[in-house]
Amino acid sequence: MTVDRLLTVQEVAERLGTGVRFPRRLVEERRITFVKVGRHVRIPEWALEAYVSAHTVQPIALRPSGLGRAA
Repeated sequence: MTVDRLLTVQEVAERLGTGVRFPRRLVEERRITFVKVGRHVRIPEWALEAYVSAHTVQPIALRPSGLGRAA
């Protein structure tokens, strides 16, 4: 079993490019895996990567526009 690094809420916010309120809300709403260490909350790196991967939206391929057609 490998031990993954546990990130603080501040570190998660920095990696996501958000304020600390967003990761705190994810924890409060149980939308991300977290670990309680005493009264501190830590988020495993794998959980953050899984959250980002699950919420990544792939671009759609647009059909070529009909350039040259009259309006």
